[in-house]
Amino acid sequence: QVQLVESGGGLVQAGGSLRLSCATSGRTFSSYAMGWFRQAPGKEREFVGGISRSGGNTYYTESVKGRFAISKDNGKNTLYLQMTSLEPEDTAVYYCAAGGSYAAPKSFTYWGQGTQVTVSS
Repeated sequence: QVQLVESGGGLVQAGGSLRLSCATSGRTFSSYAMGWFRQAPGKEREFVGGISRSGGNTYYTESVKGRFAISKDNGKNTLYLQMTSLEPEDTAVYYCAAGGSYAAPKSFTYWGQGTQVTVSS
């Protein structure tokens, strides 16, 4: 069973930074590509970006390029999303996910429970 547990969400002012974490098992980490999605109120879930199993490849949606960075710590079986220069439009519930391809959002099949990120203007 794949379990993904996010943490690190909260309230931050525009222009600020926040780091999200996603803890999982070692088996999951070595078996799947990992990614982050977000869903704002009244909107569809959006693919933020992904990282390959090896960690050597990443993909980001255009709106977060240069501001967000995805990384993974294999020793801790933890995925990270470092968010900088946050904007009110980044306000959403952020979900960690595991799947087959780091750049193919439809390949992600396992989900965490989500963590709320709120950016105030």
